[in-house]
Amino acid sequence: MKAYTGKVLFVNLTTGDIHAETIPDEVYENYLSGVGLGAYILYQRIPAGADPLGPDNMLGFVSGLLTGTPSLVTGRWMAVFKSPITGGWGDANCGGTFSPAIKQCGYDAIFINGVSPTPVYLFVDSNTAVLKDATSVWDMDADAAEKILQQDNLNKKKPVVALIGPAGVKRSLISGIVNDGGRLAARSGGGAVMGSKNLKAVVLAGVKPIGCHDPAAMKTLSKELSQKMRKFNLPGFVKGGIFPLMGKMMGGMKRALPMDGAMAGILMKRWGTISNNTLGITSGDTPIKNWKGSVVDFNHSYYKHLNPEKILKVEKQKYHCYGCAIGCGGITDIASASSGEFTESHKVEYETCTTFGSLSMNKDLDSILYINELLNRAGMDTIAAGSTVAFALECYENGVITPAMADGLDLSWGNAQSIIALVKKMIARDGIGDVLADGVKTAAAKLGVTGQPYVVTAGGVEPGMHDSRFDPLLAIHFSVDPTPGRHTIGSAQYYDMIHLWEKVSWAPPSGAYLKADEYIPSDKLAVKSVALSCYKELVDGSGGCLFAMMLGVNHWKLFEWLNAATGWQKTPDEYMEIGKRIQTLRQMFTIKHNVDPMSYKISPRMAGVPPLTAGPNKGKTVPIEAMMKLHWKHFGWEEQTGEPTTATKTQLGLDTL
Repeated sequence: MKAYTGKVLFVNLTTGDIHAETIPDEVYENYLSGVGLGAYILYQRIPAGADPLGPDNMLGFVSGLLTGTPSLVTGRWMAVFKSPITGGWGDANCGGTFSPAIKQCGYDAIFINGVSPTPVYLFVDSNTAVLKDATSVWDMDADAAEKILQQDNLNKKKPVVALIGPAGVKRSLISGIVNDGGRLAARSGGGAVMGSKNLKAVVLAGVKPIGCHDPAAMKTLSKELSQKMRKFNLPGFVKGGIFPLMGKMMGGMKRALPMDGAMAGILMKRWGTISNNTLGITSGDTPIKNWKGSVVDFNHSYYKHLNPEKILKVEKQKYHCYGCAIGCGGITDIASASSGEFTESHKVEYETCTTFGSLSMNKDLDSILYINELLNRAGMDTIAAGSTVAFALECYENGVITPAMADGLDLSWGNAQSIIALVKKMIARDGIGDVLADGVKTAAAKLGVTGQPYVVTAGGVEPGMHDSRFDPLLAIHFSVDPTPGRHTIGSAQYYDMIHLWEKVSWAPPSGAYLKADEYIPSDKLAVKSVALSCYKELVDGSGGCLFAMMLGVNHWKLFEWLNAATGWQKTPDEYMEIGKRIQTLRQMFTIKHNVDPMSYKISPRMAGVPPLTAGPNKGKTVPIEAMMKLHWKHFGWEEQTGEPTTATKTQLGLDTL
């Protein structure tokens, strides 16, 4: 049996047509599934110049090639579409249980175009696919609507639902797609695309088996990882209070060394992403005060309130996505934090703690836990929403937003109650919230401050909460990926943990080196960034998780799993060429839609222009434009423009698409 179904479902909401198409085996060999299959379909079927919020845009729900096989940590799915934020390629990655549900219906992906005249949802099981009326749940929050749709379609199996909340219904450009009661495919504006189609949800209830070529070999690999993960533990006496000291040590290091990715697994298993809450603040990894501050501003009197142990105290149980051996998530009791409005929530992530914590100078943890649930139910990206709030606070500080414009809110730094009120206004598109509901780029244009230092984006997208001045390789990926501002593609720390050079012939070895070398554009640094881009596309084509990727190729054996799942017996170098093909096609999509890749360059403040005068990143500047050009050169793209060369497209078989 194959690890993929070989079928894709297409739905036209305008005409009501629903039909399946068979996808040739060679497409999977060239693009895998997941983001690769998505790029293959969307590049050919979305016309240049299509309105991202119009009928010609296509929204895809794609599973990973390894999802549902005996592999581990490969249960993620992606939404793919033309982004209404950038006008180029858009995608968003999510965990939970939705990815295997796609394949259990007999498809590797579901693609939806057109616009329904009335609110609908798509129901699919092993035998049928039908559009149903969604009027009664259209305006509900994501959590309430998910429960009703599951109950209404309950049969032998509890359905799995991906849907939009009020933010997507109101077409907020920073809205995402929700599943599993609060897991979000949050980035690129997919919720707005879904809302523009009058599509509330996709409900899946299939029970078809998912096969693979060599299940015994896959189980052997999985058993090996599972046994390791059981051993990845810290002594019970090690608590989150140690992180500020660890961060200070990291921030002061002059040399970098290869690391065992097992450490990432240990931290994720114990705390999840919140392990970086205070570690990142003292190391320089965490941006502070809309990227203009440092740990001098958000000092111990502030960050002590974000100690991850405080969050673990309200964690009721661990949460694992499908097929996960790590279990970084959790379900938390937030009844006290929400004054009884909500009883529980998915554990807040590091990114949310930062955007509504240090980025906004807010030390009130209860307000962050409450905002997290508000945004999960609304289906709004917490990275983008929190970044927009921090932008608004600096606008208020500079008199751009006056008290009258702020609807009477005191938008001073760290005012937790005003931040909560502002978030609610953004969700409802009420007053000043309507100005801010589409993110920093749109808000800056409405306020007439485009180009000001406090407009902090990468290509108009609010960046992930890892400081590009701390890790210049991260700055490259913020600026060159077809989904700019994405912190999940690559960084120097990722490279040193993954150990690609041990399996990929052209990946540069990473021995001890001076951290200062990362700030100097070089061919070696560029090839590292290329290798990370190619590998991440393999991960996203397989349904893999960033945190599994960080374990490294000798713990999380992606190449071996792919061969066991398919029987292809490709070398790591051959798989990396698939990654290069996927990344190049995503870039071709963006260029087809007339977006200049150089416009994705990070804002000056993110590059240290001007440099900070205090903290771990004091005096650091990243020569980002030179680094972008070297990355493009080594990818086989035009060095000055970022457009894939004719030779590269021919080599990768993309010249005939």
